[in-house]
Amino acid sequence: QVQLVESGGGLVQAGGSLRLSCTISGRTFSIYEMGWFRQAPGKEREFVAAIAWNGRPTYTADSVKGRFIISRDNAKNTMYLQMNSLKPEDTAVYYCAQERSRNSGLRDDAYWGQGTQVTVSS
Repeated sequence: QVQLVESGGGLVQAGGSLRLSCTISGRTFSIYEMGWFRQAPGKEREFVAAIAWNGRPTYTADSVKGRFIISRDNAKNTMYLQMNSLKPEDTAVYYCAQERSRNSGLRDDAYWGQGTQVTVSS
């Protein structure tokens, strides 16, 4: 059974930082693209960042570019999202995802975690 587990969310003041982690079990980690998405209350899920199987290239949404950094450590089966200069509009549930098959992309049929809440107070 494939499981993705996010951690590292919490409450932080505007301007602060958090680092999210995503670990995977039940499946090979190192050969698939992975990414982060988020969903704020009343809004649709949106793309945040993605990273290729070997760490390059990476893709980042314009709304977080220059503030969020995605990375992965294949030896630890873990992906990270370093979030700096957080804003209240970054408040959302953050989900990690892994593509279901190689080169299939992070579509709805990807494997998804349960999410971790990030709340940024003003």
